[in-house]
Amino acid sequence: MLKTRLYQVLGAATLSVAVAACKTPQLVQKQENRTVPVAYTGSAQDSTNNLGRVRWKEFFTDPNLVALIDTALVRNQELNITRQEIEIAQQEIRARKGEYLPSVGLGVQAAADRVGRYTLQGATEEAVDIRERRTPDPLTNFQVGAFASWEVDIWHKLRNARQAAVKRYLASVEGRNFTTTNLIAEIANSYYELLALDNQLAIVRQNIDIQTNALRAVRLQKDAARVTELAVKRFEAQVQNTTARRYQIQQRITETENRINFLVGRYPQPVVRDDQAFNNLVPKAVQTGVPAQLLQNRPDIRQAEQNLAAAKLDVTVARANFYPRLSIDAGVGFQAFRPDLLVNAPQSMLFSLAGNLVAPLINKNGIKALYYSANARQTQAVFDYERTILNAYVEVANQLANISNLQNSYDAKAREVEALNQSVSISTNLFNYARADYTEVLFTQRDALESKFDLIETKMQQLNATVNVYRALGGGWQ
Repeated sequence: MLKTRLYQVLGAATLSVAVAACKTPQLVQKQENRTVPVAYTGSAQDSTNNLGRVRWKEFFTDPNLVALIDTALVRNQELNITRQEIEIAQQEIRARKGEYLPSVGLGVQAAADRVGRYTLQGATEEAVDIRERRTPDPLTNFQVGAFASWEVDIWHKLRNARQAAVKRYLASVEGRNFTTTNLIAEIANSYYELLALDNQLAIVRQNIDIQTNALRAVRLQKDAARVTELAVKRFEAQVQNTTARRYQIQQRITETENRINFLVGRYPQPVVRDDQAFNNLVPKAVQTGVPAQLLQNRPDIRQAEQNLAAAKLDVTVARANFYPRLSIDAGVGFQAFRPDLLVNAPQSMLFSLAGNLVAPLINKNGIKALYYSANARQTQAVFDYERTILNAYVEVANQLANISNLQNSYDAKAREVEALNQSVSISTNLFNYARADYTEVLFTQRDALESKFDLIETKMQQLNATVNVYRALGGGWQ
């Protein structure tokens, strides 16, 4: 009676320890905030039209730019790296799927054992007088069979791990889309910068011709004693200054071409473009839609969302480590001490079937550490998701304000260029009739050149702002 009572107490204690070992710690999980403003500041609330949903071949109409982008989508190294990341994530899904299924293998074994005489078995064999009943020395063993092992996914640990791998695969696809969007925007911005530099170079060459003609006129006036040598030197200095600027622009053109070639995935070579296309470019009208559409349009937001879903699944996988694991092992085959006896079925047949139910007991600190780490990574993913949404909204808001301010700046610069062009003509005529000082001509020509440069720069910024708002709205990967 006492012995039975002792067994009951030990059984109850063991069960209590096992239940305590399976208890999971309580964690406070942070939930993501998906709310965004109803509309962009200063923009009408219109969910029907959204520039971010326009395909990039419809947004960009310059055939030379389209050809560059098409080449980059095939040859750009960074984009190809992201494609390999997708392949890696896809293979991870296959690996997780393999863990979910039983593991089956074929095995062949051959062994020989010799028992020492000074052991219990050896001494017993020596004491037996019947020689026929003795174990062969050495004893051989031959075995061939199939063996299987399967962890029963009773807590959905393996299934959740596979689902997490699927989510990370989807995140890698969105990462490729985001890289595509940034790549297209960077190529377009560099292309427009190249066109702007071409126009600035043309203006510089035109001004060098104008200033050279003015220098000849000043030298004639010096010969006629109407001006001094100082005026001649000042005009010479202006010509040299403009010539130096021409070489600076040529260097910028080379660097911009090489940047485009790098993005396209090729070694430096001339970039095909239409020098006159810049003057005909008009920034596109922007339809922003509503901020809530960013959650569907922006690849980086969708990538952060998939990573967050994977992190949540990782927490459930880590929680399952606290619960018992059920595994089933089985085997079937043939076994004999001589190879020719293996085919003597069913005498040589063997089989095994075993089930194991194991609960964690000692290494709870390690399991807790994995659980807490998974929860911390899930919290990180929440913050990253919220940060990505906030950053997307700020990018759109900044570019919308930039487009509006650049348009006002361009209009003012255009009026400035027109006024200074008239001033150059007026100052030159006055100087020729000795009614204006040569410094007025120099300063007016210099200001006119700077204003033309600023006008081209402003137009380039307008085009870049349109490209950037297109990217910020989620366009460019379709």
